[in-house]
Amino acid sequence: MAAPPEPCFPFEPRLVRQRKRRARRGFAEAAFLHARVAADLADRLEAIPRRFERALALGGGGLFTEELRKRPELAGRIGAVIEADVAGGAVELDPECLPFAPQTFDLIVSPLALHWVNDLPGAFIQLRQALKPDGLLLASMFGGDTLTELRIALIEAESALLGGAGPRVAPFASLQDVAGLLQRTGFALPAADRDFVTVRYGEPMRLLADLRAMGETAALRQRSPHGLSRRILARAFEIYRERYADAEGRVRATFEIVTATGWAPHESQQQPLKPGSARMRLADALGAEERSAGEKAGKP
Repeated sequence: MAAPPEPCFPFEPRLVRQRKRRARRGFAEAAFLHARVAADLADRLEAIPRRFERALALGGGGLFTEELRKRPELAGRIGAVIEADVAGGAVELDPECLPFAPQTFDLIVSPLALHWVNDLPGAFIQLRQALKPDGLLLASMFGGDTLTELRIALIEAESALLGGAGPRVAPFASLQDVAGLLQRTGFALPAADRDFVTVRYGEPMRLLADLRAMGETAALRQRSPHGLSRRILARAFEIYRERYADAEGRVRATFEIVTATGWAPHESQQQPLKPGSARMRLADALGAEERSAGEKAGKP
């Protein structure tokens, strides 16, 4: 009997952990995007007038906790915070296999961690189960338009030099994917939005240096059979400068940040009306004449 095919997962968890651990030394200096996301998640929480007794910060290298220290009023509304990450923190864990009992947390925030998860639906289900009823999930991750410029430059350079191109930049979920996943995995009041951040560099190599320092280089399971040679990289940088340089010679790098918001279901939450339960017809509300589906416009 033939062996079953291996799952078509894009990421190699061993490489994700390895690169996150390697990035610990330079993370603080290069993690400007992670700091931005931690601040954004804190802003969103400040607009929610309630207390969260127990919280989990999944990913982010401790930056969410640092952000709370800058905001005493918000910190006063959040009790114990457990820092967890794939490569460190108070708890080291695999986001696809959470070690927490059901209904453990009132709040889960995840700054830029879940985009490296292979089974994102499974991770969302586990996160919902780890929340107490009416608990809140706020999770930000890189979206599908992240590093579009680098992706195009590498593909064109490798195709021109070798006659074909392999994967070099990680594939990430789109806004529509994340919004749909929140609904499919049982979150109440689901919402997803996105923000585009453009970073400018004097040289494309500086972008790669920042990605390494953040632990955000592609940890792909199926990598190109050809190594990223100096020749390919030099041609990719030429294409990058030709296509994406501004008037001052700096090149841009686009990061799409998708933020998912969802609540663990609870009876106190606003519920959609059942079909047929409306007390007023739509035609009456609009002051219009109601017609049957088979009646043509203008027919007496």
